[in-house]
Amino acid sequence: MSTIDFSLSDLIAGYVTNFDPQKGALGSFGLKTSDGRDFEIALTPTTYAQLVRNLGEPYYDCTAQLKSMLVPKRYLFAYGIFYPEANQHQFEAKHIVFLGRTEHEYLFERPDWWVNQVQQLADFYLKSQFEDGEIDYRKYRTDLSLNGAKTGFSRQETDTISRLVYGFATAYMMTGEDSYLEAAEKGTEYLRHHMRFLDQGEGIAYWYHAIDLKPDGSEQKIFASEFGDDYDAIPAYEQIYALAGPTQTYRVTGDPRIMNDIELTINLFNRYFLDTTEQGGFFSHIDPITLSPLCETLGSNRAKKNWNSVGDHAPAYLINLWLATDSEQYANLLEYTFDTIEKYFPDYEHSPFVQERFYEDWSHDKAWGWQQNRAVIGHNLKIAWNLMRMHHLKPKEKYVTLAEKIAEIMPGVGSDLQRGGWFDVVERVLESGQEVHRMVWHDRKAWWQQEQAILAYLILAGSMGKTEYQKFARESAAFYNAWFLDNEDGGIYFNVLANGLPYLAGGNERGKGSHSMSGYHSFELAYLATVYTNLLITKQPMDLHFKPKPGGFKDNILRVAPDILPPGSVRIGEVWINGQDYVDFDAENLTIKLPSIQEELKVRVRIVPTQVFFDATILKITEGTAKLALSGLLDANAVGMFQEVLEKATTKPLQRLVLFLQNLKCISSAGMRALIFTKQKLGSNVDIYVVGATDSVKNFIEMSSFCEGVKVLDRYEDPELVNV
Repeated sequence: MSTIDFSLSDLIAGYVTNFDPQKGALGSFGLKTSDGRDFEIALTPTTYAQLVRNLGEPYYDCTAQLKSMLVPKRYLFAYGIFYPEANQHQFEAKHIVFLGRTEHEYLFERPDWWVNQVQQLADFYLKSQFEDGEIDYRKYRTDLSLNGAKTGFSRQETDTISRLVYGFATAYMMTGEDSYLEAAEKGTEYLRHHMRFLDQGEGIAYWYHAIDLKPDGSEQKIFASEFGDDYDAIPAYEQIYALAGPTQTYRVTGDPRIMNDIELTINLFNRYFLDTTEQGGFFSHIDPITLSPLCETLGSNRAKKNWNSVGDHAPAYLINLWLATDSEQYANLLEYTFDTIEKYFPDYEHSPFVQERFYEDWSHDKAWGWQQNRAVIGHNLKIAWNLMRMHHLKPKEKYVTLAEKIAEIMPGVGSDLQRGGWFDVVERVLESGQEVHRMVWHDRKAWWQQEQAILAYLILAGSMGKTEYQKFARESAAFYNAWFLDNEDGGIYFNVLANGLPYLAGGNERGKGSHSMSGYHSFELAYLATVYTNLLITKQPMDLHFKPKPGGFKDNILRVAPDILPPGSVRIGEVWINGQDYVDFDAENLTIKLPSIQEELKVRVRIVPTQVFFDATILKITEGTAKLALSGLLDANAVGMFQEVLEKATTKPLQRLVLFLQNLKCISSAGMRALIFTKQKLGSNVDIYVVGATDSVKNFIEMSSFCEGVKVLDRYEDPELVNV
């Protein structure tokens, strides 16, 4: 048998074990992969290094600091060349990506990393679809090129619009940027007027597959799907994803018309997709004329059930619907969905992967289309992620058991332990003599499957507190942020090669918009990665934004739970309505009693972990005055965040810095030194005011003599300062 006697380039991801500056021409370092294999990596005169960068950020070169950064336990990516020499492969690094400035820092765990990323994504799609002009969905096109340009094909698919609407609504929730909500609401209206089939007689709504826009301005409705796997049928997943965007928009606005559409579409699911026999579950397809799942015209999709028809209800719309309503009806539907998954999908006697396709009686369909007896890596991880969410709503040990079983098995059979990241589709069963599950088409990695891994391990880490889950979450998020972000053209790559380089061979996988890609998975990842990281792991707050319509939400109650999290893990810290403090809220139940007025409301709510934390918020910057609110515990761990926020607040010259300390529970010596150093750096021309400090904080300030250089007030009033 021939040996590999030629050079090849590849990627290694792992943890630094040592650095030897004397070995080789420029030194070498040891790198241990996630599964414990050791490599020795040589540096060369052309080796360069960088920090991972977010969308919209400049390139951060750290080549000059490279050797000093090669310290033990630092996780990094090394791209280079294997040379077959001395009966083994020598590896020379050409490109190194660090994940933080220190061995313990992961930049994507900063509180604002994913918020900034979602803003860049929203701006990318606004520009691509609407050319920086009026938000008019007549301009929308399903297919977008690599740089976001439209391809000329005039089709508008319902699901891709809905997924983009989801993205815009989510971006508004995270940033409060009005243009994003405008895009979400206009997109929802467009779906209602152009893609919705309202059957008043049946009391149901269903959604067209697409419309084709004609040059004369007219449109051709495409009722049944024209996507190859679902041709001439109404697939459940298309109806499911038609609700993704409107439901997320409903969370923000409470528009009762959206709720009506949701209820009528759920009627469709329960009346025509649901198997009402003792077998249970949801059928995957129905005939467009008879609305029957048993019609012979469905061919290979007749009387079938699959992951999409059963499991996709939960993440696409149903969990978000429950979060907005707290309705027992939707909680019960969620429970039914997850009980079905837990009962029928595991198949561990035959494969390390769940079964995904079934006949009517839940016997396994191993001959359908492209899937055959194959596993989609992301679907396994998606089940683990959503089982944990469901467990937080209706605790069942069987949910946790299956979620943890998937989490334990998947790294060894679905992840790339050499390079990082997660693969796509593999054969579920090993053939004789095989040790590795064969990849079906390629060893490329899709963006949405990285999302499922990141969210699965983040929620497991935040819920169970196990370090190995956080390790897998970090490694997965590292690969995604290092290789999937298109820092040149914007947006997220559909696929990258196993070694992290973008896959641009052509077809749908080259562009930023297609039947499969729009503004859903990347936005959902950014949102929930913020939720799980900030609130469950690093214990930092996050802000959510809402714009409820007068009388929209039942009983004027706005529900602001960010996700289905462990009971008691978070609460409301502060609420602002139209920029003013607002106190009529239930902190533990995560609800706000909205004022009964007809004017527009903009609600900003701070969600905080129930454990003590530190937070620094810029309240307002106007005409030389910066107002900051500090809360929680200002100790050594919090100094970095305080300085980051202060830096943002002092980008322009100040005359006055006002620190509101009503909610600052405690300040340590390190925190006090940070305040003293702040005063020094601002200089004597900047007046500092400390407002509303508790007695304990005020006493500590007095003991430090810091108060001699500041004005300590009980209350701050504009435009004049009054000590009352």
